Amino acid sequence: MALNYSIYEAKARFSEVIRRVREGSTVTVSYRGEPVAEIRAIGRRPTPTLDERLEDLERRGVLVSPALPKRTLRPIQRRPGALARFLAERGE
Repeated sequence: MALNYSIYEAKARFSEVIRRVREGSTVTVSYRGEPVAEIRAIGRRPTPTLDERLEDLERRGVLVSPALPKRTLRPIQRRPGALARFLAERGE
């Protein structure tokens, strides 16, 4: 579904224009009645996995790999009902 906005309207209603584009509409922006631009959603990229995101952040220098190797965490308390006992001690 195509929508038409003047430059003034598109600027004043930018959030609405973007919302409509995210919903799948194509928005045409015109200047003095002449279409000058078209706004449409870009192709969706597949959502990266957690490992892919971490690798990307490491490659960009945002994250640094840990110095120690990864270890599996094990529960501190193995008895059933540990959470209930903990909350009872706190009076919750």
